Amino acid sequence: MKGYTFVDYATQAYIGLVGLLVLLFHNGTVPAWPWFVAGHAAGLALIHWLVTGNKKAQDKLGRTMLGGYGWKALDFLRHFYPVILYTGLFCETAALNRMFFKDYLDPIVIRWDQRMFGSQPSVVLMQKMPWLPVSELLYAAYFSYYVMIVGVGIALFLRDRRQFFHYVSVVSFVFYACYLIYVFVPVIGPMTFFHRAGDYALPPEMQMLAGTDSYPNSVQAGLFYKLMTWIYRVFEAPGAAIPSSHIAVALCTVWFSFRYLPRIRYPHLVAAILLCIATVYCRYHYALDVITGVAAAAVLIPLGNCLYVSRSERSLSTP
Repeated sequence: MKGYTFVDYATQAYIGLVGLLVLLFHNGTVPAWPWFVAGHAAGLALIHWLVTGNKKAQDKLGRTMLGGYGWKALDFLRHFYPVILYTGLFCETAALNRMFFKDYLDPIVIRWDQRMFGSQPSVVLMQKMPWLPVSELLYAAYFSYYVMIVGVGIALFLRDRRQFFHYVSVVSFVFYACYLIYVFVPVIGPMTFFHRAGDYALPPEMQMLAGTDSYPNSVQAGLFYKLMTWIYRVFEAPGAAIPSSHIAVALCTVWFSFRYLPRIRYPHLVAAILLCIATVYCRYHYALDVITGVAAAAVLIPLGNCLYVSRSERSLSTP
């Protein structure tokens, strides 16, 4: 389709598929399902208009006739719209993730962690190392996820526009794949042990495996702990834990550092490794979430890159 690139097809496919799933499989957990369907239909139409309209403007009118600032604003929105959608699509999964399972699947994952490790790593790590310097380092590493996504994106945007489009395409593909899994596999994460998952409560026998339902005071005194607590209170989507998109997307940004930004690749890799530890230490993910996050990255990054390259000849020219 004229003007479309890989990321446009991927975005439209995700929005269309999720809208269709809501239409066909909605239940009492999605009381406003017609609005979701209508919203997804509108999203398909708006993105199509944005992509094709921008292409027509380039081909027929030219940049100068559109006016400098007007064309730049349209062109910016046309290429950055997937990034704008990430948060909204992520939060949406919380409203849709019980269409296929009546309840959250945390007890199953908790049992797996218990069998693999003989305990709950998402509880034990912080108990064994409740020291403020350690907790702040790991909470900062967890926060670095947002810095990685934006920082690598800006660096590539300033360095080479084609490299930036490559980056946005593959990162978006990884995000969409994880989001789709969340719709089918609702797992909240270790916050269920600490009564931070809304109205959901673990079965008593599962709760007993944690041995505690509180955070050490030393950890709670940290700046990054408070910052991440605010972020999760405002933007978290219950049921979006497995696989860890933090892990999968962070590793995707590392992949692009090794490919395009060699000066930062090793510090970036160290930060990503710390982030993998932090997801469990900071009690946002079960250990199994991390394992599946690494597995997701191992599959989705090469697949996304392969799909992107296969359509590279049709990608938009660098502005």
